[in-house]
This record gives sequence, structure tokens and C-alpha cells, in this order.
Amino acid sequence: MRITTQNGRVVLQADQTSLPADVHHLTDTQLLSLGVSRMAYIKAVVIEGQDVFAIHAADGTPMALTEDEATAIEAILQHEMVPALVH
Repeated sequence: MRITTQNGRVVLQADQTSLPADVHHLTDTQLLSLGVSRMAYIKAVVIEGQDVFAIHAADGTPMALTEDEATAIEAILQHEMVPALVH
């Protein structure tokens, strides 16, 4: 599958067929083809009055908490995933 843009829209191309897709409404299959299963995001949160960093899988599944952002990034990279920061 190849990812391109066409007229400002994301186009997923597989087997010579273009599938225009709104990036806000991709199917689970389309997200997996983009490598989302290998992505994790980090979000600063407050738990019991303490500032921590939550690590979540791309689908929102909670994975871990760390005391600092650098540790969160390192943990994600150690698991061969791609980190993304959420503000």
C-alpha cells in the first residue's frame, strides 16, 4: 500500500486502486497499514496530585506511566515503537 496526497486529501493506493480517505475517518485496516500498531503516544497527566507522563497505544489503550518525558520516550523506543507527543 502506498500513501500519497491528492487535492489535499490522503490517498491510500493498493494494487493499482486509489482509495481516497479522510484521515479523521480511517478504518482499522487502513490505520494498521500505516503502521499505527507500532505507534504510542505520550501525554502529560495528573494522577493523585502528581504530574506524570502516560504512555498509550495508538488505539488509546493505557500502557504505562513514567515520571518524566525522556523515560517515556526511551520506553517506547525500547519496544521498537514510534513515540508521538500529545499536548
